Amino acid sequence: MHYRPLGNTGYQVSAVVYGGIISSDEGQAASDRYVSWALDRGINYFDVAPTYRDAEEKLGQSLRAHRRDVYLACKTTERGLEGARREMERSMQLLHTDYFDLYQLHAMTTPEDVERAFAKDGVMELLVKRKQEGVVRKIGFSAHAQQAALQCLALYPFDTVLFPMNYQLEMGEGIGGEVARRKEQLGFGLLGMKTLIERAWRDEGEREASPYPKSWCKPFDRADKALRIAAMRYTLAMGADVLVPPGNYENFSFMVDHVDQVLQTPLTGEDKALLAERYAMVSEQPFFLKNNGGWEK
Repeated sequence: MHYRPLGNTGYQVSAVVYGGIISSDEGQAASDRYVSWALDRGINYFDVAPTYRDAEEKLGQSLRAHRRDVYLACKTTERGLEGARREMERSMQLLHTDYFDLYQLHAMTTPEDVERAFAKDGVMELLVKRKQEGVVRKIGFSAHAQQAALQCLALYPFDTVLFPMNYQLEMGEGIGGEVARRKEQLGFGLLGMKTLIERAWRDEGEREASPYPKSWCKPFDRADKALRIAAMRYTLAMGADVLVPPGNYENFSFMVDHVDQVLQTPLTGEDKALLAERYAMVSEQPFFLKNNGGWEK
């Protein structure tokens, strides 16, 4: 496994990280098996959230004997201080930890999300205090609307940003490029999610019938190996430090098994042509926020 600097955090992180939703909904034995496989292959960064159903409980147990050997990241969708405090305490109990290597505002999307998080008695008051106490080592956020991400970065020197760095978003609306430029200026760690995503699900039925029901959007089919590898290279070429797979074990294991190949050869013209061709096929059903999360463009 290759390890890469996560911005200026001082963390050396596996090039592919473990998304906690992999551990959800399949029982403790499956989570233990997935985590053991990941650890054997050098994965040292695990990210989870209360919204990932039973993932905290399952991942916490799977990592219990390894907590001091990995980076553990968690999130909150709470925007107020008290709600976030309660959610953080419950996450710490379920994950059997007394600190987080990274704690993130989760799914920052609308102007209201940003306003509430940074208001008096907002969640940011809690995170800054917990960082001073050492309970939270680094503070970050995840976002899907680029303007929400840029506004957060204007208000606080975040250590990390978890953001979609995806071929379709960038080709369709230029989303991701400005976040990457701010990374170069500010030095935060950039975790690229939605790497293998091809498009939105057409409907919930398509999602449930697919091999990847835990993924929020449709990944490239596993048979589309060249497209998957091209998409991984594209995310790295956009400026991501590390790659975050869609939530199913099959997508995670594919990325782990092929990340060496991806890192050995940068994005090629052939890769870009493959992705552009696929974009032309699926662009009528993009997965990005057409209204930019309510932000004015």
